[in-house]
Amino acid sequence: MAEILKEAKTKVVHRGERTIKENKEETAIQYCERLYPQTCDEFKVILDEMYETFCKKQRNYGPGNISVGTTLETKDDIKLSLNGLWFRMNDKIQRLKQLVVLGQPDEVGENIQDTYEDLSVYGVIAQIVQRKKWAK
Repeated sequence: MAEILKEAKTKVVHRGERTIKENKEETAIQYCERLYPQTCDEFKVILDEMYETFCKKQRNYGPGNISVGTTLETKDDIKLSLNGLWFRMNDKIQRLKQLVVLGQPDEVGENIQDTYEDLSVYGVIAQIVQRKKWAK
């Protein structure tokens, strides 16, 4: 009976040449960590590195560079901040275009890895601003 119940909670999924048994009660995190443990571990390492860089930059710059001197209390304040973040993110996208798409060499000491990290961190900061949690 227990085996029948166990089978009812799993389904077989065919992905290309692989057949995978999925647990219907398994969370998305459990699923990814079971199937792609190295990818998930590296994702967590990168997130930790990003958080450390974020904290170092906060110590250097403070929150005012993102809030543009406002308190981020009004919709206009938030929009101004998000516009500033958009410009910063666009700078990083243009940098990636030069490095990756056009194959230009790095001449300013900001490699592709740094650029990806900055872009990712700005994305997280934008979400924090939208949630009205910046500098709090």
